[in-house]
Amino acid sequence: MGKLTFKKIQALNVPGLYGDGGTLFLRVAPRGSKQWVQRLVIRKKRQDLGLGGFPLTSLNEAREKAFHNRKSARNGGDPVSERRQRENVPTFAEALEKVIQLHEGTWKDKGRTREQWHNTMRLYVFPSLGRMRVSDIEARDVLQIVGPLWTEKNETAMKIKRRVSVVMDWAVMHGYRTDNCVTALKGNLPKADSLKGHYKMIPHEDVAAAIAKTKASTAYPSTIACFEFSVLTASRSQESRGAKWEEMNFRSATWDIPGTRTKTGKAFRVPLSRRAVKILEDQKARTGDSPLVFPAPRGGMLSDATVSKMVRTCQIQGVPHAIARACFRSWCADSNISREVAEACLAHTVQGVEGAYQRSDLFERRRSVMQQWADYVTGAPRADVIPLHG
Repeated sequence: MGKLTFKKIQALNVPGLYGDGGTLFLRVAPRGSKQWVQRLVIRKKRQDLGLGGFPLTSLNEAREKAFHNRKSARNGGDPVSERRQRENVPTFAEALEKVIQLHEGTWKDKGRTREQWHNTMRLYVFPSLGRMRVSDIEARDVLQIVGPLWTEKNETAMKIKRRVSVVMDWAVMHGYRTDNCVTALKGNLPKADSLKGHYKMIPHEDVAAAIAKTKASTAYPSTIACFEFSVLTASRSQESRGAKWEEMNFRSATWDIPGTRTKTGKAFRVPLSRRAVKILEDQKARTGDSPLVFPAPRGGMLSDATVSKMVRTCQIQGVPHAIARACFRSWCADSNISREVAEACLAHTVQGVEGAYQRSDLFERRRSVMQQWADYVTGAPRADVIPLHG
């Protein structure tokens, strides 16, 4: 049992070194600050190790650190070197850069693949793990990211899991960890085969009814508006939920998404239908000074889970991503919209010879198609159709 107690430590006010027993001491400075010090023989050389200041480092914490250091020194280790190594452990974001530098030489399309890695990590991983040291990341930290996406965006979740695992393997090989924590997720996620039902999109003929269901729901107005806007623009949820007013041009009826917010990392211009513009006008009156077009109830960006929950609550048999994009693509095929225009509307990159020769963004053709799609899912009469009378 140590000699010091919490009360004794609080009462100490005379500068000096006070022993707790063994190798642990409390140093009281002339101005009253108190610092834990351990005097330890490490490889036949006496050294003083600072263990932190009191009270931020409690008596029990100081004893635990001292015990760990004594045990390490007794077994031939070097606590000073070990601590320096811990302090030099890279953050996840720093380790990711090392991993990309290591592997990009084997990638066929270096620039594009690097952008994909960066975009995925920036959107999903960096907010919680980016600044954490790789040695401190645990399986539950990764599960908190991958778990919510596993049934809604399984392909994305698997990419995240795979890429984080590569970083953890790198950390193990460089001595920053003793294990790859991602391997522990295997028993905590459902088998991919059981997720097929989550990806069944609704027929494009049912999209109008799905939008109507959300409008009749009690969901937050911004959530309802964001979902319809995503459908009308065939955009990704992340892009719509993060849309800012500075990206909207009412005069030209366009939405300019910067490359920092797109999956491809390239800026993309979206033509807005009349209904999409009306949604924006209504949101502008509703949101006031918010920089976001579709802010959450307490400010900030709507979560992906919030939109998905609304769709499930409305008993719509599909996920927002499929309703907004897959249904649009299916409608294009049934409406004889050319493949090049349909893919351009989705901001897909056409590969091969066709992609090499296609340099235009087909903007005016895309504007016509997006208006037709909006008319289709909202039941609005097409301007180029003359109604029959009698």
